[in-house]
Amino acid sequence: MTHDAPAAGHFGRYRTTHLVSREFWWPHLKADVARYVAGCDVCRRAKGPTGRPPGLLQPLPVPPRPWHTVSLDFVVELPPSRGCTCLLVFSDHFTKMVHCAPCPSVPSAKETAQLYLQHVFRLHGLPERVVSDRGVQFTSRFWRALHQALGTEVCLSSAYHPQTDGQTERANAVLEQYLRCYCSYQQDDWVDHLALAEFAYNNAVNASTQQTPFQASYGFHPRLFPDVLPASAVPAVTEWLQELQSQQQLLMEQLRQAKEAYKVQADRHRQVGPELHVGDLVWLSTRHLHPSRPSQKLAARFTGPFPIVNQVSLVAFRLQLPANLKVHPVFHRSLLSPVAPPDEFHPNHPRPQPVLVQGEP
Repeated sequence: MTHDAPAAGHFGRYRTTHLVSREFWWPHLKADVARYVAGCDVCRRAKGPTGRPPGLLQPLPVPPRPWHTVSLDFVVELPPSRGCTCLLVFSDHFTKMVHCAPCPSVPSAKETAQLYLQHVFRLHGLPERVVSDRGVQFTSRFWRALHQALGTEVCLSSAYHPQTDGQTERANAVLEQYLRCYCSYQQDDWVDHLALAEFAYNNAVNASTQQTPFQASYGFHPRLFPDVLPASAVPAVTEWLQELQSQQQLLMEQLRQAKEAYKVQADRHRQVGPELHVGDLVWLSTRHLHPSRPSQKLAARFTGPFPIVNQVSLVAFRLQLPANLKVHPVFHRSLLSPVAPPDEFHPNHPRPQPVLVQGEP
């Protein structure tokens, strides 16, 4: 009556404890109320997560050389410009250099591979690691078979967690900002500005490396303005090579320090959260799902529970989902919430009907 009843409101432990204590008292009242509220199925489904999300930052490893690790991402739904409505962005994780490829529409896996050949491979060769989200191009059999034949490791983000490739997401935002500043009122000439947008990005200092992508790649800045003073004598080739090598060693150290600083900063807004193990039941956030309910406002915030079948990494878990649920079964820790173990308050509590997601429970 003080929690489940319509007049009680399914409130949290603080308000429920206050309501109970108006009429009753017993030893360990607060602890019992907290345990009861934590085990309430209705609350776990209907209420969104509060506090810092669980799952500490797990940075990608620092690549040992330029264009060792490359990430790909699309900027879609752009206004038509010279027949193009999509932009494919390639980003190097070592130097932070980007290359841009305008596309008529979102390309297929085979077309994406051809664009990589034209815009990246001819300049930098074959990478050892490719990072991307879970777009259909990157989860296709062709894409996996291609990189398996080439000996390239394919790294895909977990479901609904684009932060895995945060570097390219940030590059996309900067490029969009540039095009927003220079395109016409009709927005039909952004392709004409793309070459200079790429140059400007690669010529701007990066916060992680404290260098421009041009300088990190070639050891010098490109000529942008006419020389004011006469150029100095060209140094010996061996001296220039030694300087470039030492500069790249410094760059690796700066990247390592930047990743450590990012992790410290990000973890201030996260928490480790309760440990999850194989076999545990967890609730899955519906934040990125589409329950078949009339209004998303009143839809359940969690669905499930589902058992964990495998721990993919420190912060990624594979769930056993219904066969017809068309989502990738690996999820970041921040999208999962553990199911409270049964106790005397909820020994055989009947579970409500599951929330339908795309027609499936």
